[in-house]
Amino acid sequence: MSLDVRAIKIAVDNLQAELDRLRNLLDNSIQEAELPDPRDPRNKNGKNLTDRGVDAVFRHFDAGKTRYAVSELFGISFGAADYRHAQWMRKKNGR
Repeated sequence: MSLDVRAIKIAVDNLQAELDRLRNLLDNSIQEAELPDPRDPRNKNGKNLTDRGVDAVFRHFDAGKTRYAVSELFGISFGAADYRHAQWMRKKNGR
């Protein structure tokens, strides 16, 4: 009985790729669980974000959320999310 080494190598590579994909999904789930709750009432005082809310928005941007996603999650306008994104970029780039 001869082994097809090339076929085994391809199967191992496919398994490794699938394991890497699953590891990324788990890592993203862990990061999601560590993010602050966007609907926490302490994030807003009336219509405006509190300092805590701004920090929460920045942490969501750090996690890769888009401006649209942040506006939906926090219940703020896209313009407000865009403004906070610009602030986050300035802070992140040290300007």
